[in-house]
Amino acid sequence: MTEIGAIDDKVFHQQERIFVAAKQQPKKFINAKGKPRYYKSVGLGFKTPASAITGTYVDKKCPFTGNVSIRGRLLRGVIVRGKMTRSVVVRRNYLHFQKKYQRFEKRHKNFTAHMSPCFSWSPGDEVLMGQCRPLSKTIRFNVLQVNPKSLKAAKALKEFGKF
Repeated sequence: MTEIGAIDDKVFHQQERIFVAAKQQPKKFINAKGKPRYYKSVGLGFKTPASAITGTYVDKKCPFTGNVSIRGRLLRGVIVRGKMTRSVVVRRNYLHFQKKYQRFEKRHKNFTAHMSPCFSWSPGDEVLMGQCRPLSKTIRFNVLQVNPKSLKAAKALKEFGKF
């Protein structure tokens, strides 16, 4: 489980596109609480979460409040673990056809994806992630949507479901 917007350092964090010392903030960047907050729509039919609009976290890799654009592939998977800071490991199960035996075999791939602080998640949740520019050595995807699952599904993380 993660805490939303938890940062342990003592640095002054601010969003890149908000000038803190402005005498008058542009009306475009005022949220419902009346505070300046930069946010955007990532497109592709995804809605910006309310916690991204009203939140106070600063994340330059967030697709809703940061400087990252979503392009390329959209993938669906299940969160396996999230021991990294603002990153999760997502497992994708698929079937591979063996020509010699005329049968399918089960395979999987693990992807690392950036998890924005605007989402609350736990292992076993299903996520939809979109491809973006490389954010680190292994992270090329950003989570766009989290669908919470039951405790029963969380226990069966490495088991294959029905296709």
